[in-house]
Amino acid sequence: MQEIYKITPQHLQEKEYFEKYIVSNVKNNYYWSDVWEEAFYVALAKLGFISTSYDTPEGLVLLPELQFSYAVLFFEKLHISKKVQKLLKKEDSTLCFNTRFEEVLDGLEHHHKDNWLKGEYKALLKKIYMQKFENFELVSVELISKENGELIAGEVGYIIGKTYTSLSGFCLREKRYSNYGTLQLVLLGQYLQKKGFAFWNLGHPYMEYKKRLGCEVLEREDFLALWKKYC
Repeated sequence: MQEIYKITPQHLQEKEYFEKYIVSNVKNNYYWSDVWEEAFYVALAKLGFISTSYDTPEGLVLLPELQFSYAVLFFEKLHISKKVQKLLKKEDSTLCFNTRFEEVLDGLEHHHKDNWLKGEYKALLKKIYMQKFENFELVSVELISKENGELIAGEVGYIIGKTYTSLSGFCLREKRYSNYGTLQLVLLGQYLQKKGFAFWNLGHPYMEYKKRLGCEVLEREDFLALWKKYC
């Protein structure tokens, strides 16, 4: 069973330690921390970690992961299914940014049974969202119905340099909104491409929808080389 080591802000400042014992450690990807500080979270993100949370008997802990592999979308490979093409032609929804941040957070908590974006983590994101950081921006993405203003789908992610990273998303489960979750992803991909982003980091590669979207899998070493180039 993999041991999960504690990580601290000091570990990130010690470049030799970080490269030798974290980046080069091919047996470990998860770490844990009880530090719920905005600057620490941002520093982890800039180094390529994607942080979630984990319930322990002592309470919720931060769970930064330097993944073994990443799902990456290069926008020229974005695949748009026929079903989504039909939805694009309907033009019955609008993609917005940072208009309903807290509503998106609440939607994630409501729609995911095993939601990790809760408690201290949710509070931390709210603090980060209200602040400005150098080369880091936390954003919410919203797909909104033109007919009634309903939040159909949404996600939270962050921008670093010329990259965008998805954290977590949701879509309403009503039959009339079938495929609208994928529509939100396609519209976001098109937006990022138009704005000159280098690539989209979608995190874990094993989810089928990411393959259907056109993602390719990069192993940690290759991903981090690309990450450093565009961040």
